[in-house]
Amino acid sequence: QVQLVESGGSLVQPGGSLRLSCAASGRSFSAHAMGWYRQAPGKQRELVARIIVNGDTNYADSVKGRFTISRDKTMRKVFLQMNSLETEDTAVYYCHAVGHGGEYWGQGTQVTVSS
Repeated sequence: QVQLVESGGSLVQPGGSLRLSCAASGRSFSAHAMGWYRQAPGKQRELVARIIVNGDTNYADSVKGRFTISRDKTMRKVFLQMNSLETEDTAVYYCHAVGHGGEYWGQGTQVTVSS
């Protein structure tokens, strides 16, 4: 059984920074791809950033230049450094992983950007 556990969500002022972390549990699990999605109230879940095993990344246009995704060498942990946060970044952020056996989601962590 693979579980993804996120941490790092918080309340932050506009212009501030946060770092989200996600760790995958489950013996022998190693992802082919890991990423972060977010869902704001009344909106669909959307991809924020994704990284694959060779290190290639892609980002939503709205976060390019502000957010950086990274991972550990084992592809069991993924991080999202979020800088210059805007009120529009307020959402529940979900960790996502694709590996042997399918795809997995974390339970979500709340990020609120407000003054």
